[in-house]
Amino acid sequence: MRAGRWLVVSLGISCAAWAEVPPPQPQTLEEAGAQRQRAASMRAEAERRHEVEQKDCHTRFLVNDCLAAAKKRYTAAIIEARRLDQPARDFEREAKRQEVEAKEAQRLTDQPRREAEQQESAERFRAQEAAQAAAREQKLATKAAKAEEGRRKEAARQAKRQARIEKRAQQDAEREARQAVRDAGKSAGKVAAD
Repeated sequence: MRAGRWLVVSLGISCAAWAEVPPPQPQTLEEAGAQRQRAASMRAEAERRHEVEQKDCHTRFLVNDCLAAAKKRYTAAIIEARRLDQPARDFEREAKRQEVEAKEAQRLTDQPRREAEQQESAERFRAQEAAQAAAREQKLATKAAKAEEGRRKEAARQAKRQARIEKRAQQDAEREARQAVRDAGKSAGKVAAD
């Protein structure tokens, strides 16, 4: 009898000790991922086993007792999977939080540099815009000068052409006057000869 009590007490102590053993704490994201994967596979196995046990229970005489025992085993397996999954999820959450904090700290550290770069970029842009505006103005001035030169040349060409036309008209008038004088002299000589 004493041995039986000793066995029950030692079994109770070992179960209590086993229940109090904390799940392993991951040290890296890879370990956390692997631990969560193990927890997921434990859950999947518990669900598969629970389905099989439920089907098996329906073939037995004491269905309700069998289903209750299957449910207890399933719940225990899910709790164990959760105990394994929780520290991994906490580690991943903490790692993510630290990553976000590091990014925010880096952003705050880089902000003066970014602002200086933006200011420099804005000044370069304004200088480029001013240079382009000056180039456009220069181009327009050059075009205007070429247009004025073209108008001046056209006016000079028109003046030369008008001068030639007037000279030709004068020459034609002189020729007609000489011809008229010759014709008048011939007609006067003909009238006198007649």
